[in-house]
Amino acid sequence: MQRSGSGWFETLLNSHDHISSHGEIFYKNEMRKNMTMITRVLDKVYNLDWNSSASKMHCTAAVGFKWMLNQGLMDHYIEIADYFNHKGVSAILLFRRNHLRRLVSLLANIHDQKAKQLNGTHVAHVHSKYEADILARFKPKLDIQYLMNTMQEMNKWATDALQNFRSCRHMVLYYEDLVQNQTKMRDVLKFLNVAQRRLVSRHVKIHTSPLKEQIENWKSVIEVIRGTQYESFIASSDYQL
Repeated sequence: MQRSGSGWFETLLNSHDHISSHGEIFYKNEMRKNMTMITRVLDKVYNLDWNSSASKMHCTAAVGFKWMLNQGLMDHYIEIADYFNHKGVSAILLFRRNHLRRLVSLLANIHDQKAKQLNGTHVAHVHSKYEADILARFKPKLDIQYLMNTMQEMNKWATDALQNFRSCRHMVLYYEDLVQNQTKMRDVLKFLNVAQRRLVSRHVKIHTSPLKEQIENWKSVIEVIRGTQYESFIASSDYQL
């Protein structure tokens, strides 16, 4: 799911000598217009015929890519699950527990697509604290009327994904766990059957402040969420950085 730490996670994976993850290869509509095209692309990736900056000179032990749920994955989940099982493809399902933090990140990213705050260029990820601080200045105003529906929709996407790919060999991973517990990456490498390595990323986290400092209409958000199943999202510190 977008803005769930997948970019950072993928750079960690690609810092391993024997892992190649090729990014969002289904970003363009024509790459996912039907199952025939999807199968053709998947075959090219897993036959090691897909070239990108992630391609390794070393012997590759694990090859893959980043597939967002809204990029055809859920539209053709039956055929894709069959393909995964037939080809022996393993899936890492990466989610973010705190939908509110994800929403802030989504809105901030949409804002920068228009504002282009870094020298007139839009960037989804940054590599310095200076850049992160500039992007973090924007405080979105959340649509209170539809906030609960948005939270529920995010939750449904995750629940449906878990249900649709339950038959495949998979690992469920949460962004918050990766941030709090660096040993989680050891579990990932074990799942991928690759040697344990120290993984690194140049990505710098943009939103590091408490949520109350990131949302313009924070008091209104509290009034809507307090007393609901999402109340934990407004805690002063839902995870430590």
